[in-house]
Amino acid sequence: MKSVAIMGAGSWGTALAVMAGRAGHEVRLWSRNAEVVASVNARHVNDFYLASCLIPDKVRATTVVGEVLVGAELVILAAPSHATRDLLRKMLPALHAEMILISASKGIENESGMRISEIVIDELGKIFPPRFVCLSGPSFASEVVAGHPTAIVAAGVSESDSAVVQQEFSFDNLRIYRNRDVVGTEIGGAVKNVMAIAAGMVAGLGFGSNSVAALITRGLAEMTRFALAQGARIETLMGLAGLGDLVLTCTGSLSRNRFVGEELGKGRALGDILSDMREVAEGVRTTHSVKQLSARLGIEMPVVNEIHRVLYEGKPAMEAARDLMARPLRGEPD
Repeated sequence: MKSVAIMGAGSWGTALAVMAGRAGHEVRLWSRNAEVVASVNARHVNDFYLASCLIPDKVRATTVVGEVLVGAELVILAAPSHATRDLLRKMLPALHAEMILISASKGIENESGMRISEIVIDELGKIFPPRFVCLSGPSFASEVVAGHPTAIVAAGVSESDSAVVQQEFSFDNLRIYRNRDVVGTEIGGAVKNVMAIAAGMVAGLGFGSNSVAALITRGLAEMTRFALAQGARIETLMGLAGLGDLVLTCTGSLSRNRFVGEELGKGRALGDILSDMREVAEGVRTTHSVKQLSARLGIEMPVVNEIHRVLYEGKPAMEAARDLMARPLRGEPD
């Protein structure tokens, strides 16, 4: 039995708390929302983000950062990626070198272009070498807690740290594989959200399965080029953290990023869509980060560029789809 701290009580953070509690761990869940904390502690349910399941008694919630980290051996970062740096700074007085920091966030910081692992090193590396593992893969929170068989990946430079995460969180219907490709695992988890917005736009425009299949396949090509240019392994992009997560997020009705794309395809304004959403659609911010990074690296990413124009320049979704189809003809591997 381990002591687990989970920083962030959205749907995925709550789902991980539920699974860790079911596995027998002592779990403390941090939320900045006092109403979420009261709901979890009083009635063992998160009414705001994952009301579909009962939260085990072993899970206790708090709004106090220092309190949730006392005695923690495994610390899961489950806040949105844009909030991770500020949260780490608040956590710093209670962190120490023996803790394993596990990222469950899927995004790239706008200001710096850093992945979560890079943010962790940037904030903690001068104090102690952080033990970091990225947890990613195809996983809708409500399906995991409902008992649907789910497979994800724990990626860490340290094989032993990844093995600890794999052993402690694999339980019942949740199966965790491990690899050592942190770069590929993080990029797969981040860029697939951009492609999910694109897939949603295709559906929102009224196009069918042909169009979605084409988008997923060409999106995977872009994602792979982008990841390999930064040192990722091709096997990772073809696995759960790459293709697996991409397919789920582009086709699943529970995907927040796909929902954003669908609404854009129907003609709604981005601001109106986001104002109606309770949780963050990471792909909106990540689109900007990926566009900047790909330009810096000289990587061609036409789908990302068109999604950026729709999100940030007001380009109509139908016009973006037409421009993608009108690009110069080429060989598929080119």
